[in-house]
Amino acid sequence: MALLEIRALTHCFGGLTALADFNLSLLARELVGIIGPNGAGKTTVFNLITGVYRPTSGSIAIEGRELVGLAPHRTTTLGIARTFQNIRLFRDLSVLDNVRTAHYGQAGYGAFTALFRLGRYLREEAEIIDRSMDLLTLFKLEGHAEARAASLPYGLQRRLEIARALATGPKLLLLDEPAAGMNPGEVAQLMDLIGWVRQAFKVTILLIEHQMQLVMNICERLVVLDFGATIAQGKPEEIRGDCRVLAAYLGEEPMP
Repeated sequence: MALLEIRALTHCFGGLTALADFNLSLLARELVGIIGPNGAGKTTVFNLITGVYRPTSGSIAIEGRELVGLAPHRTTTLGIARTFQNIRLFRDLSVLDNVRTAHYGQAGYGAFTALFRLGRYLREEAEIIDRSMDLLTLFKLEGHAEARAASLPYGLQRRLEIARALATGPKLLLLDEPAAGMNPGEVAQLMDLIGWVRQAFKVTILLIEHQMQLVMNICERLVVLDFGATIAQGKPEEIRGDCRVLAAYLGEEPMP
């Protein structure tokens, strides 16, 4: 069984079709990219998977469980986490608290226990802090634990956003243009980070990206969208020379 199965997914905004008859099957621990020009429907796919939008028609299932109609917090409990093109950290909270917040969907205590700071609350809070610090250490952010998230350099904010997403314990990680705004050196570090995340956390990764160096080097398969329609699918080396892709997205000249 595929981890994620999307069938005939269509989404319309009024009279505009943002996504038409989209199909995708992801196996466990695959790393697949979605590319295409601005407005092609890429982020719409992520918003449909995570329950931000409800599709006009079609099906989305994770491990056979239908996602259509579920609220975003329910998709998280089923093992889906995401980052955003524009970083969405809790800017005025500490780096540690940003990661701590992601654990509370798994907390076993209720409001009464938290209000009166009973034993279970204290134990679980200590465990959450320990797990959060472990994540920060893995992402080399432990030295910034008490710093405001907004004070971090841009590349470290990206790193923190991925760490926070992983704190929810996902099976599927959706990365929306993680290289946006990065210089070539930061992109190279990000490629290493994404590969490491897949291996260390045993997650499936679906990636949206405009940075061709990144997608061509780390993705096993690519799906190309244009005006909401899938115009090509295949391995990066196949997509590189596809005339439809060159015309719609990469320009008229083949990539070097």
